[in-house]
Amino acid sequence: MRARISGIGMYVPPRVITNHDLEKILDTSDEWITTRTGIKERRIAEEWEKASDIALPAAEEAIKNAGLSPKDIDAVIVATSTPDMTFPSTACFLADKLGCSKPMAFDISAACSGFIYGLTTASSFITSGQFKNVLVVGAEVFSRIIDWSDRSTAVIFGDGAGAVVLSASEEEGILSAVMKSDGSHWGSLYCPVGEKLRMRGRETFKLAIKSMETACKKALQQAGLELDDISLVIPHQANIRIINALAERMGLPEERVFSNIHKYGNTSAASIPIAMYEALQEGRFKRGDYILLTAFGGGLTWGAVALRY
Repeated sequence: MRARISGIGMYVPPRVITNHDLEKILDTSDEWITTRTGIKERRIAEEWEKASDIALPAAEEAIKNAGLSPKDIDAVIVATSTPDMTFPSTACFLADKLGCSKPMAFDISAACSGFIYGLTTASSFITSGQFKNVLVVGAEVFSRIIDWSDRSTAVIFGDGAGAVVLSASEEEGILSAVMKSDGSHWGSLYCPVGEKLRMRGRETFKLAIKSMETACKKALQQAGLELDDISLVIPHQANIRIINALAERMGLPEERVFSNIHKYGNTSAASIPIAMYEALQEGRFKRGDYILLTAFGGGLTWGAVALRY
């Protein structure tokens, strides 16, 4: 059995914070933010909304699009750095809200790489024969851990959730995965317990590009694919400069690299599934196409996944 994506869903809070809104509270401008990040606006959850709350509609849509019901889900994996509580896991809350039938449920903490870590874990459960359907969700309420007086980070992050269902299939699905970490660079991007997020932008920028490029090449090699076989590369939406630099180093034209960072900012673990959902809706890839996912985040963590949709 292979693990194949059978359904995708997404949700972003309706509240929009534009660059012009941030001009009123920070020493910044729309031009400064757009030039350095590519971001024009981001979504912010309401005070009462937790990660499981915004994960719920994304998960429901993914399950529906897979032609399944919550009772069919054998495991729930939530990638988040902003959980509802220290414990129980956000996955347990989400499974209960969905009405699942006592599935295995746990969270993954790998920052912006969390979704592809979760995808890889779910694929292993399926190919081992243990489960048939696994829900993988990236859900973040980064607005809770942002220092809104720090313009270097406040302009970057947003809230949102994306979800996929992986199902057992005889057809090709997840083909390869490269997952890495290096804890010696933790100081580049981190958030102490009970405090606010901190980032060293320049150091993070350099590490991100090099690490993702290497991971992408290894994932393609393991999958037996060439870059020309890939219909679309969907990178973590961290910064448009990182995305463009990665595309340039890999020799990819703009139309084969997806970006929606201008609408949502950096939604951490949620960015790749949100981007996948929108790319599919826009017809940027279809059933049978090969796509490449890659991410980089605090830990430091990074990786890439090659799959056939």
